[in-house]
Amino acid sequence: MAPLSADALLRALRAEGLRVVEHRDWRTHNRNHKGPWGPVHGVMIHHTVTSATTDSVGLCYNGHASLPGPLCHGVIDKAGTVHLVGHGRTNHAGTGDGEVLRAVVAERTTPAPGKNTTDGNAHFYGFECVNLGDGADPWPTAQLDAIERASAALCRAHGWGAASVIGHKEWTSQKIDPRGFSMKSMRERIAARLASPPSVPPGTGGSGSPGGPSGARYEPFPGSAFFRPGTNSPVITAMGRRLAAERCAAYVVGPGPRWSEADRRSYARWQRKLGYTGADADGVPGRASWNALKVPRVR
Repeated sequence: MAPLSADALLRALRAEGLRVVEHRDWRTHNRNHKGPWGPVHGVMIHHTVTSATTDSVGLCYNGHASLPGPLCHGVIDKAGTVHLVGHGRTNHAGTGDGEVLRAVVAERTTPAPGKNTTDGNAHFYGFECVNLGDGADPWPTAQLDAIERASAALCRAHGWGAASVIGHKEWTSQKIDPRGFSMKSMRERIAARLASPPSVPPGTGGSGSPGGPSGARYEPFPGSAFFRPGTNSPVITAMGRRLAAERCAAYVVGPGPRWSEADRRSYARWQRKLGYTGADADGVPGRASWNALKVPRVR
């Protein structure tokens, strides 16, 4: 599957209720000259072996003498903020087991890693999480919540399940990260989150960005089957108005309350604006693109 565009990645994270900081020129900071990025098949979680947020973000952006940056796509700090440091190929996964990759693609339990013959940097998003990795450094609730949300955000955007999220230690036997929590329990949390619409962290009042999603303000995703010929609802009118506001409208007259081919074409433009391509931009709303559109509640 093609990677999300930088804009689509940012929207997906914020739609999941995350606080996101854009670091320097992260949108064009990558290692693409060393090889392809994509197709992507999953999300890989790491720990930084560092403690301070500023130093950790700087290290992951710049890299070091033996491993140039960026070293991941995002850094998740102890407070649960995601710092975006790269978009494209990054030096986070290295080589790992091709059998593990095939298991991730099939969304089945991964085998114990053995051979290190497959390029993981081409096929995974990577999040570095600020932690010393000594088994004693704590993982605050806010940080674990952010790991869950960031992983779920990308799974929603691509239509993946929780089995598409692995730890670095599950990719190669040469690594131990992340250390201090179980990837099995994290996947259980991600699966539970994917079973419901995105939510805002308690006490934040929003997604960490102006206009963040809120159940009281925006229409919940009604399901893809809702969008079919004959459906007549004010939700479709509200959707069309949002598409027009995003300059994605393909209407000659309207929008109106009845689902039409013009609605489908307009929504396909929105999907392409988010970075979807091919069959993923078919004009039928999915949960991630719908939540990113932020259709005002009308019911």
